Amino acid sequence: MKKLIKFELRKIFAKRLTQIAILAVLLLSAIFGFSTYQNMYASDGISQSGTGREAVEIDRTIAENYAGILTDEKVQQMMIDFKPTQDLHGMNAAYNYSNATQSALFRKFSDLDGNWNGLSVSDVFGDEEIKIGYTYGWLLTSQNLVQIFIVLSLVIAIMIAPVFSGEYGGLDNIILTSKYGKTKCATAKIIASILAALIVTSVVSAINLIYAFVLYGNGGLDCSILFAPAGFVEGYIPFNITCGTLLKYQILLAFTSAISVTGITLFLSAICKNQMVALVASAAIYLFPIMLPITETSPLFSVITLLPLYHAQFVSLMSVDQISGNMLYALLAVPVALVIMGIGIVISRKVFARHQVS
Repeated sequence: MKKLIKFELRKIFAKRLTQIAILAVLLLSAIFGFSTYQNMYASDGISQSGTGREAVEIDRTIAENYAGILTDEKVQQMMIDFKPTQDLHGMNAAYNYSNATQSALFRKFSDLDGNWNGLSVSDVFGDEEIKIGYTYGWLLTSQNLVQIFIVLSLVIAIMIAPVFSGEYGGLDNIILTSKYGKTKCATAKIIASILAALIVTSVVSAINLIYAFVLYGNGGLDCSILFAPAGFVEGYIPFNITCGTLLKYQILLAFTSAISVTGITLFLSAICKNQMVALVASAAIYLFPIMLPITETSPLFSVITLLPLYHAQFVSLMSVDQISGNMLYALLAVPVALVIMGIGIVISRKVFARHQVS
């Protein structure tokens, strides 16, 4: 069985289209990471401003000056330090960006003119203890990972689509079936497909996290995501979790997306004798939720978010109310993914076995 699995893994990764798809998602990761880094801007409001590496250094230095638990005294000091020195000409001060710390502060504690809005830390965050520091680079990395993981899911579909559909009537299939039997051949293909999906997801995740660590350091991973710059999408997640915990959930959901897509694609690969049909059908089913006219206020939205696309997109799924206590609704993605994969495995194995040559 081990030889069969290795053989099937080699077949998956040896395909030119698979290699191109994997290189494309890695190139996309590099482009997003580099572009985000180069386009960063920060100013201390006094004498220093810059982009790219200089901006990161400015942001990190400012964040370190106020790092720790957010208190009312710290808010007051920051409001004084970051008070606008120029006429905003009627623009809301919350959108007057100087640096990540200033933007996060004004998002919660500033009025239209950049003065304190009268709210205390407890008024804004309740009883939650908010630890602040430099999280901006990691949050931007998380934002990039949403798009990368969606593309990765489609790459997995490209990898898995030919596993069964490309074998019907093939010489390799006849020889292997004669030697090992129907069941072992189908099982080896399924195991190899799952391993391939997990390997690619692990590699892409690791490369992006290592790249972010090199650019931004590990500072801020233990700080709250709730103290984030204005307009930042992760700021809409209503739970007080650290940046590091957020990334852990995101990576977990990337894996649930991967195994869900694997289950769907295995099923379609088994019932479709044409590789392209299997691929297009898998991609269509994966992307189908974006075409549904269901808003976030609909009772059905929490159900829709458990579909694989929302695992990769992850923000909507993480934003759904907690089930009970500290358990996130997003964790339901794990059993859902296992069920989808299980259904795909069972059906594809039976369908493919019926087509085998005795």
